Amino acid sequence: MSDRSPIMSLYPRLAVRGADAAIAFYVQAFGAELVERYTAPDGTVVHAMLRAGPVRWAVKDADEYDPAPGEGGHSAILALDVTDAHAVAGRLEAAGATVRFPVAVQPYGERSGRLTDPFGHQWMVSQQLEDLTPDEVQARTDAMFAEGT
Repeated sequence: MSDRSPIMSLYPRLAVRGADAAIAFYVQAFGAELVERYTAPDGTVVHAMLRAGPVRWAVKDADEYDPAPGEGGHSAILALDVTDAHAVAGRLEAAGATVRFPVAVQPYGERSGRLTDPFGHQWMVSQQLEDLTPDEVQARTDAMFAEGT
């Protein structure tokens, strides 16, 4: 018998300046559903859970324990696997995100790009185009770096 407890789920928790505005952004950009929202006595959001399809993530107002990106906090790059990278990136941009890397066909068999939401978090949007082996991906990655791309 293993002494390790099994991992049942994993979700990112994003600290932002203006959690309610972030929730509205994610609802608009992803069609997310607000599943739960809890506040401190001063009205700040201490936890809000959002869901879009099978994906879920949490948002909270930044504080001294959990600062926002750019205020001493750090952002993760949140990778989304989608069926239409251009459409999802377009919704993100229309909702107020800025393009960091435009959506384009990549040598490793995906159409992908990266956007930064108005709260400092980066979203990589990827659509699989080819079913490549790990060796094929590595060979294409080596070629990409050899070309200076």
